[in-house]
Amino acid sequence: MAKTMAITIDAEKCTGCGACNEVCPVDAIKVGDKAVVDADTCIDCGTCVDECPVEAITL
Repeated sequence: MAKTMAITIDAEKCTGCGACNEVCPVDAIKVGDKAVVDADTCIDCGTCVDECPVEAITL
C-alpha cells in the first residue's frame, strides 16, 4: 500500500529548473518539462520546498 504523500508540486508554477531534484536526498524527484515526485521514494523531508525558486512545492 502506498503512503500518503505530503509533498505537492504545482504544475502551473513549476518551471522544470531542477533545483528540487539537485537537493533531494533520496532522488525522489524527476524533472522533465515539470517536476514529478515519486510518492513511494519521497520521505517528506521538505528540502525541496525551501529550494524551489518559484515556490511551486508545498509540504
